[in-house]
Amino acid sequence: MPVNYARFLIGRRRTVAGNRQLGWVLAFVAGAINAGGFLAVQQYTSHVTGIVSALADNVALGQTALVVDAIVAIVAFLAGAMCCALMVNFARNRRMSSEYALPLLFEAVLILCFGLLGSRLYEYEALLLPFTVILLCFMMGLQNAIVTKLSNAVIRTTHMTGIVTDLGIEMGKLLYWNRQPDPSLHIRADRERLLVLSGLLASFLSGALSGAFGFKHLGYLFTLPMALLLAIMALVPAFDDLRSKHDSKL
Repeated sequence: MPVNYARFLIGRRRTVAGNRQLGWVLAFVAGAINAGGFLAVQQYTSHVTGIVSALADNVALGQTALVVDAIVAIVAFLAGAMCCALMVNFARNRRMSSEYALPLLFEAVLILCFGLLGSRLYEYEALLLPFTVILLCFMMGLQNAIVTKLSNAVIRTTHMTGIVTDLGIEMGKLLYWNRQPDPSLHIRADRERLLVLSGLLASFLSGALSGAFGFKHLGYLFTLPMALLLAIMALVPAFDDLRSKHDSKL
């Protein structure tokens, strides 16, 4: 990946185009990890809505162990988002180039940990399965918070419910028949938003397919390309910070 393009994607100075393209990349990664993670632990970890619903159902059914599992998963997702906020604000206060790259680099490390844990999962399932679910929920919370902060809550990447809803709204506007003679009363779709939303949905779906087939044929090795992709993007701003710190000491 060209150095300047990595800065464009994940650098501290944000643009609409940079947010859009980074959102597509992260949606692909989220889809891959979510689908591959499901094949590994038989649980989707990217959407808290389903986890909360399962919590309520299990409370009603008296399934105490499953209630505890759901609470832990929610707390892990929350902790991931909190961790992102801490890292971003730490870097922002110090005007670091890696403001958004640090949590992304951390996510790359966590994906590698998921691959390493998963490779031992069949040997120590009772011990490692809960930690793997927690790790996946933490990663999804971390990643969703990254793109939420850098896009000012315009883009989400780890769950598609809101994306599909917004896409439907914009498509409804696009198909609306404006019969009023006054142009100021016309309903118009936001075509730029349509592009972003369509790209996020397509990226998540293609990532999910890649993760599912990758896990099926490669096992936990499918995590390596995902971690490498994030690391390549994040290391450029991180090296920029190291170089700036070195130059300031000269």
